[in-house]
This record gives sequence, C-alpha cells and structure tokens, in this order.
Amino acid sequence: MRVVFAGTPEVALPALDAIAGSEHELVGVVSRPDAPSGRGRRLTESPVAARAAELGVPVLKPGHPREPDFQSALRDLAPDCCPVVAYGALIPQSALEIPVHGWVNLHFSLLPAWRGAAPVQHAIWAGDEITGATTFRIVQELDAGPTYGVMTEAVRPTDTAGDLLERLAEGGAGLLVATLDGIAAGSLEARDQPAEGVSLAPKITVDDARVQWGETAVATDRRIRACTPGPGAWTTFEDERVKLGPVTPIGNGPDLAPGVLSVGRSEVLVGTATVPVRLGEVKAFGKKQMPAADWARGARLADGAKFS
Repeated sequence: MRVVFAGTPEVALPALDAIAGSEHELVGVVSRPDAPSGRGRRLTESPVAARAAELGVPVLKPGHPREPDFQSALRDLAPDCCPVVAYGALIPQSALEIPVHGWVNLHFSLLPAWRGAAPVQHAIWAGDEITGATTFRIVQELDAGPTYGVMTEAVRPTDTAGDLLERLAEGGAGLLVATLDGIAAGSLEARDQPAEGVSLAPKITVDDARVQWGETAVATDRRIRACTPGPGAWTTFEDERVKLGPVTPIGNGPDLAPGVLSVGRSEVLVGTATVPVRLGEVKAFGKKQMPAADWARGARLADGAKFS
C-alpha cells in the first residue's frame, strides 16, 4: 500500500522506521509544525520530521489538519492508508476520508481501557499489572474506533512511564506493520470496541505531578513513576520546588509522619500515610540531579526536615 505516516515525538520513531523498512510504500509524513526548543527557544523540527528528512520522504507540517492546503497535498500523495503514532492533533472527518483504508492509530493501551493522551502514565498510576498497545481505525470519537490487533506487555514493579513507553513503542511498531499487512491483504477486519471497560487517560499536568505525602507509600511510588520523565514528580522544601526521581517503599522503616525526612549517611527516607519511601534522585536549588544522600549532605539536612 501507499502510506503516509503521521507522528511527532521520539516515541513514534520505531514505527516510522518499521514502516520505512516494510513492503509498503512510504510516500509522505505528516508531523506537527516546528516548535521553540532549548534555552535559545530556536525553532526545531520534530523527531519524526527530522527522521523523514533523513529518509528522503516529503514532510507535511500543517498548523491543523483541517487546513484545505494540507488536505489537498495529502490527496496528491494518494495514500491508501495513514498509519498514526502520537501525532498530536485531532483529524477532522474530511481528512479521515481521504485514504481508502482510513487512518490507523497505534495506541498504547488495551482499548477500550485508557482512551486519551496519557494511557501509559495512567496504567502505571492505577497499578495495572498488564497493559499493551492496540491498532484501530480513527473515528471522530476519542480513541473509540474499531480495532485491528493488540499486543500485551507486563508492567514491571519499577517501571517509569518512560521505561514502559519505550517497550511499547518498539513492540507496537511490529504490530502496526502487521496491521497494515493484513489490511493490504484483505485478511484483517476491524472489530467494534466493547461498550464495557472504558476508562479515560487525560494528559498529566504539572499540578497532578505534585507528590501528596499523605497518600500511602504504594500510591506515592505509583504517582512518581507515572510522572517520570514527564512532567516530572515534585514536592517543595523551604518553599523551593524539588524534583524527585522514583522512590522505593520501605516495609520495615522508621515511623515517620507524612513528608518528614530521616537522613542517613547513604539514604534519605520520607514518611507517607503508611511506611516510608527511600528517595532516589533529587534535583533542587538549581543544581543537577543527584542521589538523595548527596543532596541532603549539600543542603545540610537533618532528621525532622520536612517536605510540603
């Protein structure tokens, strides 16, 4: 088939590379417009757009896919199907109708669970033991289109959202190519999603990422892992924001009130509503990320200090 791939961030690169190396003809790529990046806020193209340029594939960067010029350019490419991974904009019906086989999305959950922008983060936050990826045909309702195929992936106890997403992106690339193969061969039929089991996964905000020390150690661990690497879990100490890496619940630790620190030579513990957690990496006061014990020594912390 002639395909036009749509995607923007780095997580979409495994799928783009897999399609480029498949039997399908990659005739174009759609990505979000160049955006300010880095300290200098210079306009920078997306990872997908950059990879497409390396592949010598034409790139379309509409401000929004409803734009008539974009839709005209897409028609000129005459795609049979548009595979999508993390493109970042809603596709209007007029654009959905251009390819004969529609737009086929690789979504990082087992639909109908976790429809929305942050399925991996919400799966970790909810304590799911199994998640996966699903290919489905895009319709106007959010992530509700008929599905083609799935893959499953175990959620490991120490997984951050970044860890899990990396594995799903790699495994999902093969699923997306297999889906395109089945559509091209006429051997794969999309099936409606069940009405039961729908859950939503809205974008995780910076406010969501603030650690609530009054929660249990298990809930604290999940929140921090779900928000790593982005938007980044955080708390405050002496009115300064402190960014936290993943923590480890300690079953036999000291009895600490929520947010209160116990500072040792090689570790820093923090109280929660249940057992303490051991801090991992810490980034505070404009310094680089470092082990919590090094941060505590540099800040001259003592037992009884408290996060808020």
